[in-house]
Amino acid sequence: MVVLDATIVNVALPHIQRALGFSGSGLEWVVNAYALAFGGLMLLGGRAGDLFGRRRVFIAGLVLFSAASLAGGLATSQAWLLAARAVQGAGAAMIAPAALALITTTFPEGQPRNRAMGVYAAMSVAGGAVGLITGGLLTTYASWRWVLFVNVPIGLAAALAVPRVLPESPRQRGRFDLPGAITGTGGIAALVYGLSNAATSPDGVSHWGDAKVVASLAASVVLLAAFAVIEIRSKRPLLPVRLLADRNRTGANLVMLCIGTAVFGMFFFLTVFLQSAWGYSALKTGVAYLPLMAGILVASGAAAQLVPRVGARPLLLAGAPATASGLYWLSRLTEHGSYASGALGPMLVIAIGLGLLFMPVTLVAISRVADRESGVAASLRNTGQQVGGAIGLALLGTVAWTVVANSIHAQAAHAQAAAAHTGRPAHPSRAAVSAAYHHALAAGFSRAYLVAAGIMLLALAITIVAIRINRADLGEARP
Repeated sequence: MVVLDATIVNVALPHIQRALGFSGSGLEWVVNAYALAFGGLMLLGGRAGDLFGRRRVFIAGLVLFSAASLAGGLATSQAWLLAARAVQGAGAAMIAPAALALITTTFPEGQPRNRAMGVYAAMSVAGGAVGLITGGLLTTYASWRWVLFVNVPIGLAAALAVPRVLPESPRQRGRFDLPGAITGTGGIAALVYGLSNAATSPDGVSHWGDAKVVASLAASVVLLAAFAVIEIRSKRPLLPVRLLADRNRTGANLVMLCIGTAVFGMFFFLTVFLQSAWGYSALKTGVAYLPLMAGILVASGAAAQLVPRVGARPLLLAGAPATASGLYWLSRLTEHGSYASGALGPMLVIAIGLGLLFMPVTLVAISRVADRESGVAASLRNTGQQVGGAIGLALLGTVAWTVVANSIHAQAAHAQAAAAHTGRPAHPSRAAVSAAYHHALAAGFSRAYLVAAGIMLLALAITIVAIRINRADLGEARP
């Protein structure tokens, strides 16, 4: 539900814009308000679970998320909807680290935890694709409001079931590190805000030099630097530095950052391409992701079975290049291609790679963590994914839209030169303009996929250099 809500609203954005009168720049905040609160409050949510009990915080997050979803679905103004989306993000920041920490403390290391992590990993990745499918269905056959209402029965049912199926974790003695909470939350929020507004727009205009982008990124640097100093000196830190001292855990979190950077961009650009260049409807676009979802589910199940036999590192060494290969293959997509010949194969390869990556990288990120700190360790993993998504949309968006704009300008200049040579004025038909735009989209998105493939090769390099974990560290030692 939490991952689904990062994408389910995307399909409904045009309907939301017409209903509530959003401007183009204001509309992006329907997505950014959620991402900002989710990413910024993640560390705080993880620490709250450690101090007050993870089951208690998990239930509170579910209720808050459900109430905000109901309020958002009933929104009659822009401010109302944006406030509800921000509260949803706050609820998600409580749910996500508590959920992962509860899995860690409920299932013992070894095969039981591996099975649980396989399911968790499949839901984490597939949630984005499920959001696109569900968003398409609800927007087409009901209303944009149902992309928010759909969370209410799910969230409340889960909240009612939790006391019956999950034990409460013991509460830890301690207090909030208030200076760390303020600087850490503010630093991550400023980073996500700056990156969300930095990407070059579809018309080729770069926003990296905008005053608000520069100010927010500079503020994030200052706040995160202050956060680091505070955490080193604090007796009860929000983020214990010893959690970062483990090279395996830090390597896993960096790999998760790379995955978020590459995958969020992949979902975004492929969705735009299918609808703009190939003319897919919102519903057809969602259905196109079904093979990706199925592949991730199968590969995640296989990863859960393979970890006891080969360990986590070999799966990471296989999953990163597989994902990179799929992204490279996707970069060959053209406006004249078809789903079966151009998109299906790359999506299946990417699905296998992600399925092999998510479960073992999560296991490594939370391995050998004391129960009292599992919430913070889980929030680190989730923060890497969320911040990676913001970096991906900013970085890959800049690459893609810059190439799109340059391609359009080059085609226009070529047409003008041809017209000058023949002595006839250049009056391209609507079909010619559309074809030029679709070609530019293919060129720009191709470049973005190449960069995403390079990022996954960086994840491979991080795995080779930093991750040395063995089966015994994951509770898989054999007699």
